[in-house]
Parts: sequence; structure tokens; C-alpha cells
Amino acid sequence: MMVAAIRPDAWNLPLLVHVTGAMLLVASLGVVLALMAGSLRWGEHAEVLTGLAFRASLVGVLPAYVVMRAGAEWIASEAAWGEPAWIGIGFVTADGGLLLAIIATVLAWRAARRGAHGPAGAGRAVVGLSIVMLVAYAVAIWAMTAKPA
Repeated sequence: MMVAAIRPDAWNLPLLVHVTGAMLLVASLGVVLALMAGSLRWGEHAEVLTGLAFRASLVGVLPAYVVMRAGAEWIASEAAWGEPAWIGIGFVTADGGLLLAIIATVLAWRAARRGAHGPAGAGRAVVGLSIVMLVAYAVAIWAMTAKPA
């Protein structure tokens, strides 16, 4: 099926906004995951890495989500696809991902506020939530590219 080859030119900008936001979202989640996992592994730099993970989540993940979701709504309003399965997968993943991203950001803030002396449970939870979101977004990326029936 060659949907991308025959799409109207009016869809190009909304699609670019959506894909750019999605790429930034996945990249910033990877940064949060690496920083928080590093803070759990290396105790002497835990305070700095935890603070950076919180800032990456706040300044990277959440704004990227807004851009990705705005682009998704924009392209969905331009096109009259109905409700294929791949769009449903994208919306479910995006909506669930927002909830997990907010929870992970709050937990990262809590871990950063407590510093190196606080429990590592919040940091572990951020790592776990980041992994879950990255796996879910990998499924969404597959659905957006493969377009299953």
C-alpha cells in the first residue's frame, strides 16, 4: 500500500510536526532513562544526574509530547481516514504515555529534591516508566509505519 506516495501536499507540514515531536519525545525519554540509570549506578554523581534527569523530563519529554500530539491532531483533522487500527494504537499509546510521563516527571522531581540521601525507589520507578514508555512508543512507531489493518 503506497499511502505516503500519494498523500496531498497539505499534509506535509502537519506530518512533519508530528514526526518531529515523536522523534524528540523518544530521544528525550532515552536521555531521561540514561541519566536516571546513571544516577542509580554512580552514587557520587547521583545528585547531579538526578537533577538533570528531572530537567530533561520537564524541558524535553513534556514539550515534545505536546508537539507530537498537536501534530497528530492536526494531521488527523486534515485527513479523513476514519478510524484505522494504527491510529487507535497511536492515540492509546500517546494518551497513556502522557500519564506515565507526568508520573515519571513528578517522581524525578521527588528524587532530585531528596538528593543523594533519599531512597532510590523514585529513581528506579522513573527508569521503569521510561522503559515502558519507550517500548510502547516503539510499538506505536511500528504501527505508524506498517499500518496494520
